[in-house]
Amino acid sequence: MRKAAQTSENGGVPQRLRRPDTGLMVASLIIAVCLVAMFLAVDLAITGGEGDALPETIEQISPVRNASQVPAQTEVFVDLQPGHTGVLVIDGLELETVNLDEERRSATPGQQIELPPTTIYEAGNATLTFRPTDGSSIETFSQGEHLVKVIYWKVLEGRDSARTFSWTFEVF
Repeated sequence: MRKAAQTSENGGVPQRLRRPDTGLMVASLIIAVCLVAMFLAVDLAITGGEGDALPETIEQISPVRNASQVPAQTEVFVDLQPGHTGVLVIDGLELETVNLDEERRSATPGQQIELPPTTIYEAGNATLTFRPTDGSSIETFSQGEHLVKVIYWKVLEGRDSARTFSWTFEVF
């Protein structure tokens, strides 16, 4: 004769507890630790312009700080806050700066403006741009590290109140 199955208090079949699978628990723990580490890494990551640690007055620079593998003909660009101007000093050489608005005013209406091979200051955007070209003080960037210093100030205060910011980049 067969024994009747034991029933629990509520009339169902009692559940048996299984021994935990150690390998499955270890794998689950590793996956959980990896997921937490990934979320922490994403949260702590410095992305975009956060890593540049730029002064409040400077919105953007190019090439970025400590850039490597920069082409020899790359342009140097500084985006200042409105109402500021400045000059670029590259490898100890202060480059002449030309105001784009003044160049436009002196040009004959309808005539193409030919920009001189030097730093161009665009007041409307408060940007300084230098592109190495034939005839400029720096015709091409040589291989190796280059130091850029921007000297900047509020237009209304003059150069006597100037501040500086420096960074380097490396040409391949």
